[in-house]
Amino acid sequence: MSAQPNLISAANGTADLSAPAGPASTSPAWGWYAVHTHPRKEGVALDNLQRQGFESYLPLLHVQKVRRGKAVMVDEPMFPRYLFVRLDSSAQGRSWSPIRSTLGVRGLVQFGGRPARVQPEMIDWLRDREQHFDPLHLFEPGDAVTVTDGPFKGLEALYQGVDGEHRALILLEILSKPVRVTLDAGSLVRIR
Repeated sequence: MSAQPNLISAANGTADLSAPAGPASTSPAWGWYAVHTHPRKEGVALDNLQRQGFESYLPLLHVQKVRRGKAVMVDEPMFPRYLFVRLDSSAQGRSWSPIRSTLGVRGLVQFGGRPARVQPEMIDWLRDREQHFDPLHLFEPGDAVTVTDGPFKGLEALYQGVDGEHRALILLEILSKPVRVTLDAGSLVRIR
């Protein structure tokens, strides 16, 4: 497993996002910057930034959630309310001011009035982790669970896994015998 690089450093920029950050230069000075979004609007911000021609990246995790009483796999942002945008900080670079008014975006993350620059190694590391990350499941085989709905409500069981229809397989003890039962994962709660 590779070591995690430093996440961010202060950029050589100003609080005025209409002017490029850093010393005046004619050669491109590309870098990644953190963008703060409105709550649950990361996808909207990503789409709108890309539509404007900004190279953007939103790291996602594949996780299991309960929706309408059923367990489903969904993609969620690795960092809720944040994404990354690649910008040219040279004097010849494109103006950063459209980012402020982009739908879904609150603004660039800043420290001391300077946009927070993210090391390119960190972006590479995040992309690698995203590609090789195992999905997060609600339960692992062997977890103790309680049934919260249906005829077995209130009974404790052992989680066994999922069947072909993605329903939870549990092991209940009924009349002193272990019985395998299939339920929606939404009707189970892990015992802490």
